[in-house]
Amino acid sequence: MTTIDEIDGQLLRTLLVDGRASASDLAEAAGVATSTATKRLARLEDEGVVGGYQPEVNYAALGYEVTAVFRLDVAGDGIPAVVEDLRATDRMVDVFEVTGDDDIVAIGKFTDTTELNARIKAVLTHEHVRSANSNIVLDTVCEHDHPPVSPAE
Repeated sequence: MTTIDEIDGQLLRTLLVDGRASASDLAEAAGVATSTATKRLARLEDEGVVGGYQPEVNYAALGYEVTAVFRLDVAGDGIPAVVEDLRATDRMVDVFEVTGDDDIVAIGKFTDTTELNARIKAVLTHEHVRSANSNIVLDTVCEHDHPPVSPAE
């Protein structure tokens, strides 16, 4: 586990708000010199705390109007095959192996309910899937939120 201080925490909080923040933006937010911010960020990257910078995509603007949550009960050792097939669909934005009654929870984005229906049928007929439940998201309350980043106490 990497220990961070208040400066690292501020750098991370700034990046979470704007992944494209410049070194001078990061330095200003953390109250340090640009070279210090750059070195701190490089260390956080080297330690695996920061790994990549991704845009926040509005899927609805791209035509993906339907979000669905899938909960799957998978037979035996079929989890790796099901997870790989879900990832290969290019419609799943999150796939989790979980504890409890279900083995996998996946969240997908679809253009319409016809496309969603086809995906549900494909999941239900997968050789390793014993049962599947799906829910259509009616309202997104929060998405891609981040837990607080604070220095170690």
